[in-house]
Amino acid sequence: MAKYSVLLLLLCLVSAEAAGTEDGSESWGYVEVRPKAHMFWWLYRSPNRTDKGSTPWPTVLWLQGGPGASGVGLGNFQEIGPLDVYLHPRNSTWLQKANLLFVDNPVGTGYSYVEDETLFVKSDVEAANDLTTLLKNLYNSDERLQKSPLTIVAESYGGKFAVTTGLAIANAIKAGELKLQFSGVALGDSWISPEDFVLAWGPLLKDVSRLDSNGAEQSNSLAEKIKQEIAEGQYTYATSTWSELENLISMSSNNVDFYNFMLDSDMDPLATTVLGLSQQAVSLNKKYSLYLNSKADSDGDIDSLMNGEIKMKLKIIPANVSWGGQSGEVFQALDGDFMKPRISEVDQLLDLGFNVTVYNGQVDLICATKGTEAWVQKLKWEGLKDFNKLKRTALHCGSKETKAFVKSHRNFRFYWILGAGHFVPVDQPCISLQMIADITQSPATTATA
Repeated sequence: MAKYSVLLLLLCLVSAEAAGTEDGSESWGYVEVRPKAHMFWWLYRSPNRTDKGSTPWPTVLWLQGGPGASGVGLGNFQEIGPLDVYLHPRNSTWLQKANLLFVDNPVGTGYSYVEDETLFVKSDVEAANDLTTLLKNLYNSDERLQKSPLTIVAESYGGKFAVTTGLAIANAIKAGELKLQFSGVALGDSWISPEDFVLAWGPLLKDVSRLDSNGAEQSNSLAEKIKQEIAEGQYTYATSTWSELENLISMSSNNVDFYNFMLDSDMDPLATTVLGLSQQAVSLNKKYSLYLNSKADSDGDIDSLMNGEIKMKLKIIPANVSWGGQSGEVFQALDGDFMKPRISEVDQLLDLGFNVTVYNGQVDLICATKGTEAWVQKLKWEGLKDFNKLKRTALHCGSKETKAFVKSHRNFRFYWILGAGHFVPVDQPCISLQMIADITQSPATTATA
């Protein structure tokens, strides 16, 4: 196995292609993580960074959700990167607090691509192995990156990739195959336990008057069916029932927005009904980008940007590769893993001593806080009982208004972000910037958003 890992790493080094800005502030490239499977990355080095002092400058690896949504496109230009979709500076960019590494993960997402459709990953673990191979390529030859502690920050389904990748990173470091300082993971509105989320939807929506008793009863019935399918390991069936449940809720609630239960879906503006499974896969980037555009009061076309001006800037994107062109296939290939829980991986990271942060938007539905709190209580982590006894601390950002609550014990931390839906950095940029500085222990500690 060790010989195979060395050979694979050498292959990646030979198969890597990179470019960047003249001043070195940005770099990007491809790594062939497996033969004919190409993963794209983009690294921004913060202009605020300092390489001196007792506190090292951190790096954030951002993982988008979906699966199949592009971090290089959506997370970068619509959430936390230095520029927005109009290529204007973003005042709340996380680059103020850390270097930012965006990766189109898994292969087939965004600019990443496969030359053979059999090469799409079919599990979170396979995706983690590919991403760890990419990190070996980037870090083992870059001493500056090796000195910068890495925190994986994930959104939505990206949380499942974060915890599986975190364990793969830990194993690679232990085996001497990866030169990297790994701090831990931050799980934002993350799909860690699908069972707990679908069980939360009916009661939550009834409490906020988006479902009546009949609608809640039907929702709860399908959620219980999903719970049973998950218990029996029938994850593909559970994915299908999940799609059925989303459609039921959409019809029974007059199209509640799954990213913000205070809105109708046509207010963001998404399609007026929740799409079926195959349609969801095909239009995933479009759904995300439409919502994010609406939150930023923007009508910028992310598809045109990524397939036009940005593709021209990067220069190394193959002419036959369209940004997001394989996203639907990425989603469909993972339908057997989509409903699989990853709570045990969170436990393992905690037991290994890595930092685990959970943060959740107050009005998110798809990954509702009610569901997140439920799976956290399933942790076997020995510190959970003491964590539960602690009082929360209120957080503010530039005013006396309460923006969030936080509770922390040992290497586990939980943020409740008020007024935010699924995309926390967009809905609450100031407190998000303050939060990421705290999580990464950034030397730049003053929030400026």
